[in-house]
Formats: sequence, C-alpha cells, structure tokens
Amino acid sequence: MSPIPRGATIAVTGAAGFIGGWVTRRLLERGYRVKACVRDVTKEEKVDFLKTMPGFASGRLTLHAADLDDDGCFDDIFKGCHGVAHISHVSDYTDHEYIARVCQHVVNSVDLSETVTRVVVTSSLAAVISEMDLDELVRRPVIFEDRYPDDSNPRRTAKSQGYSMGKIIAEDAFAEAAEISGRWDAITCCPSDNVGPILSRHQKDFGPWQHQIEKMLLGKYDQNWVYRPWYPVDVRDDADCHIGLLESTEVDNGDRFIAWSTDAIDVADVCAEIDEVLPELAFDVTEPVEIHPEKIQVREEKYRSIWMGCDCRNERIQAVTGVEFRPFEETLRDCVESLVSIGGVKPLSTKE
Repeated sequence: MSPIPRGATIAVTGAAGFIGGWVTRRLLERGYRVKACVRDVTKEEKVDFLKTMPGFASGRLTLHAADLDDDGCFDDIFKGCHGVAHISHVSDYTDHEYIARVCQHVVNSVDLSETVTRVVVTSSLAAVISEMDLDELVRRPVIFEDRYPDDSNPRRTAKSQGYSMGKIIAEDAFAEAAEISGRWDAITCCPSDNVGPILSRHQKDFGPWQHQIEKMLLGKYDQNWVYRPWYPVDVRDDADCHIGLLESTEVDNGDRFIAWSTDAIDVADVCAEIDEVLPELAFDVTEPVEIHPEKIQVREEKYRSIWMGCDCRNERIQAVTGVEFRPFEETLRDCVESLVSIGGVKPLSTKE
C-alpha cells in the first residue's frame, strides 16, 4: 500500500483527547489538512482548544461530530481522506463483542471512502506487557513489538484484562480487514505512558499519567500498578510517531510499533524530579500513597526487581519514523507548566 501524500487530508478520531489533540496540531504544523472527529462538537470545554489552532481559521482544520458507538458515523467524514489516525477510545473494554462491532463499522467507513490508503490504529503498551503472572516477564523480559501477553493464563479474562485484550482485538480486526481489502493498510502504534503538556484544561483529567502528575502537585498520588515503573513517552513524540507511520514507506500491513523512550522511572522519583526541573515552584515533594493490599506489599522488592530486569527496545519505531525521543526532564517540565498555566493547578509549596 502507499503512504499518505504530503499535504493530504487526514481524519483524526478522538481529536479532543490528549494524544489526538497533539496529532491534530502536529499534522497542521506539517502542512496537512485535518478532519478532527469528536463525540460532541457542542462541548466547548473540550473542543475550543482545537478552534484556536491556526488551521481552523483558514478552514484547513474542520470539526466533525462522530460518536464512535454509532454505526456509520465516519461514512461521510472519511470520504476524500488519504489517511486515518484512529485514536478514539471505545466506551467499554470489557465487552469484546461490542469492540469488534465498533471496529467493523470504522472499517466499513474506510472501505466506503475509496480514498483512504493507510490507517494508524492506536493500541497500547498494555497489549504488549499486561500479564496476570509477572513471572512471565522473567521468562520473556525483552519488551518489543513481537511480544504479546500470555493468553494461556486462565486469569486473563475480559473482566481482569479487558483493556489489553480489547486493544489486541482492534489491532487484529483492522489488519485482517485491510488484508481483505487490498486497497489500504493498517499499522498499529502502541504508546507507553503518555506524559507532556496538555492543550486544554479537560485533558488533565483524561489520561492517567498527567493526572498522576496533577495529584503529585497537590500532594497526594498513588503507587503504580504492582509497582511498575513509568515507561514514559512525550505526547508530542507519540504524535510524531503516529504521523511518521502514516508517512513511512518502510511499513507493511499488520506491523505494530511501540512508541516510547525506553526510560523506566519509579513513581516517587517522578515526583522528586518536579522540584529539580522547576525549583522556582518551591514544590513540596511528598511520598506516594500505598494502595496495594498487604499480600502485594510483601512482594514489592520482587516486583520492582522483575520490572527493572526488563529489556526495553525502541529501535523499530526509530528506524521507520526517525523520531528522536526527548529527555524526560523536558517532558516533565512542560507537563507541569501546562498543568499550572492551562489546567489551573496550584502546586503544594514549601512557601505556604
């Protein structure tokens, strides 16, 4: 299949979200035309930031109402588009029949367009590493694109692992549909923990990582799931990865790529680093709240050792997109400043 041509029209689903907003902005900066798809164009608190982008005033950026749960909602929108960045979340990751139905109606809209040649599907690092038995990470510690969670584990169910399983369902559905079509291809992007500057106030609450940093600034944040370190990717770099995959001549249908810097940072160290990158805040560094049950707490040392023993790779995404991942210090600084200036967060200070 062919990559999208420069300056083409791209549809972005979930354009009001953290990743979608940045993909929209980066596409405009590169000279593309963008159809920004949001569930409700009348929710000013979620879409006004899109209207402030220069492309909106000229008409190069247009807003379109498309509720992912409505079959056929993209039929008219995708017509005339060369590419689709499918970033939008489904409403329920535990209902896998529903996920399959949503994928099918998006696929139908791609087929009906007769112009789309590439779809980049946003999956997640969870579709690579989410294990019910962390010892599986000891047996298979290399975290790269060909790795999948152990589906043979009986505890891996839609209830316990719905998000991870749902993302893989979507990956497979789009790749299989593209193979059948023969006219377009589907490439998967699996971002890790998106951190970075928010573009709109509502984004501080929609996404676990910037929300955790907000909680750090307010003096109360949690330990990560089973003591997993943060595997950050700057949201701007993630956006560039999505666009790079739309543009690349080096990818094939069904390929998947992990978008991440491969850094592994303890949650408490993230909080402490806020004071290092922005000493002007006089930030009052606090400790994370312990949320794990006692049976998990007694295994903390083991779990931390397992995670730190993982070998994280990102050479594939760099090879096909040329993206250079920025240092976490820059990401954290810009995230905090945006939470203060755009999100209205008032950091806990030692001056108070």
